[in-house]
Amino acid sequence: MKLFDDITDKAKNWLPQDGTVNYYGKLLTTEQADFYLNKLLETIEWRNDEAIIFGKKIITKRKVAWYGEKPFEYTYSNTTKYALSWTKELLDLKTLIEKETGETFNSCLLNLYHNGEEGMAWHSDGETDLKKDGAIGSLSFGAERKFAFKHKQTKEKVELILEHGSLLVMKDITQTHWLHRLPPTKKVTTPRVNLTFRTIIN
Repeated sequence: MKLFDDITDKAKNWLPQDGTVNYYGKLLTTEQADFYLNKLLETIEWRNDEAIIFGKKIITKRKVAWYGEKPFEYTYSNTTKYALSWTKELLDLKTLIEKETGETFNSCLLNLYHNGEEGMAWHSDGETDLKKDGAIGSLSFGAERKFAFKHKQTKEKVELILEHGSLLVMKDITQTHWLHRLPPTKKVTTPRVNLTFRTIIN
């Protein structure tokens, strides 16, 4: 019965309108997820994120990294990054979620949140470099965190908990009509690594 429930959940659209969000739950065993979390912490070239807001340069505590099949440029918050070459682990995870979802991805933006006090403000991934209405596959490792969506017009909210080793996919017109965020929390004291697989259009 559990297996049937899991299959049903993957097809469920968590958004009531104007977009598609599917939560696949855990794709990996706890042991596999632990392995990837440790590998990502050790091997990824993490950097503090930079953003230029109202002409002022902001350095975040949260760290980021940008990888892809080519040295793609990716610009957001008025800063530009150039993709590093895939690591073995990132390629393995890309293959896993492509097989699971039927989507294809050519790049990955990674986020490292050291604890629950680090989060992400409301935003949508609407950069011109991204494939319009393309899928974004979000893999989570480490601390379980709440993830929230808010409709840009109605302000309706949808929240779910992202588990260690789990996959969330946002696609179709989601970015046009919904904002999303990772709210900070003092209850979480351990790190979370998030991989957002994307498609960049040259």
